[in-house]
Amino acid sequence: MRAVVQRVNGASVTVDGETVGEIVGEGLCVLVGVTHDDTPAKAAQLARKLWSVRILEGEKSCSDIGAPLLVISQFTLYGDARKGRRPTWNAAAPGPVAEPLVNEVCAQLRELGADVAEGRFGENMKVSLLNDGPFTVLLEV
Repeated sequence: MRAVVQRVNGASVTVDGETVGEIVGEGLCVLVGVTHDDTPAKAAQLARKLWSVRILEGEKSCSDIGAPLLVISQFTLYGDARKGRRPTWNAAAPGPVAEPLVNEVCAQLRELGADVAEGRFGENMKVSLLNDGPFTVLLEV
């Protein structure tokens, strides 16, 4: 699994003009990509990492201050544009594999005590955020 994690001061995702997920204030906006060999165990590992990574103001984690997370599926994280002008998506897991694993990341975060907002899998989403720093990191498990 791969996640692009952005420290934000508020973020939201809309689908067809409807806000489907939103966090207010300091937190993390997380784009999650799934590849073919990912497992529920990797989803749990990613959730633990997201909950405890110390990238918020003052080297705090979401678990330290109860900061919320907005989790959004992003199959394009496994795009490959090294050849030609058009990326391939061969490394991205198909929806029936990826969706349950993105859901598992969210479920595991909630079990850890996180306040989690979500995008809507497979939809054309509009993501708005205020990147704080800017601060963006790539996590892989």
